[in-house]
Amino acid sequence: MRKLLGAGVLAALALTAQAARGEDAVRFAPLKAEELSPPQKAWADLISAPPRNAKFTVPPYRAYIRNPDLAPKLSNLSDYLRWNTSLPPRLSEMAILITARHWTAQYEWSAHYPLAMKGGLDPKIADAIAKGTRPDGMKDDEAALYDLGIALYRDRKVSDAVYKAALEKFGERGIMDIIGIMGYYDLVSMTLITMQAGSADDSVPPLPVLEK
Repeated sequence: MRKLLGAGVLAALALTAQAARGEDAVRFAPLKAEELSPPQKAWADLISAPPRNAKFTVPPYRAYIRNPDLAPKLSNLSDYLRWNTSLPPRLSEMAILITARHWTAQYEWSAHYPLAMKGGLDPKIADAIAKGTRPDGMKDDEAALYDLGIALYRDRKVSDAVYKAALEKFGERGIMDIIGIMGYYDLVSMTLITMQAGSADDSVPPLPVLEK
């Protein structure tokens, strides 16, 4: 009897896990290629090209494509913020991770964690961000970026000391790049949360839910 109950519990857990992973297909369900309007198809072709190499059937693009007037504007902004800012990938990806942590956006975190590692961010820094704690051993520019991000998200004000540190490391253009990255990925996070998008990479540990 215990074996049967155990098997039943395991089966229920498996079904729950499958349902959780499938939730992201319920809202903004993927469109088929033949269902796309000409403007939607034009944008889908645009994002499929390098360096994005994206599919219009995956988050967040399958939500964006519902509004083909807005979608190109979002992808154009993303093109700059991902690949053309004054920040190296180590810092731009760190900024995205801070935003993903703020929203507990699992898809965004799991998609950008590997990119942050590839960009040279110390895994210990990312792990501390995931836990909601200030990382130890940050480089000066990482500390300046982290403090600016936390000031914006947590304090909703930027002190003179935080601003001065960011200004010395990034200049006014760089500060606007950081604000632009976080602002855009706020929008991405809200889209992914609305979609109920799960993890993009099961090899990346999910963000823990933090106490409020």
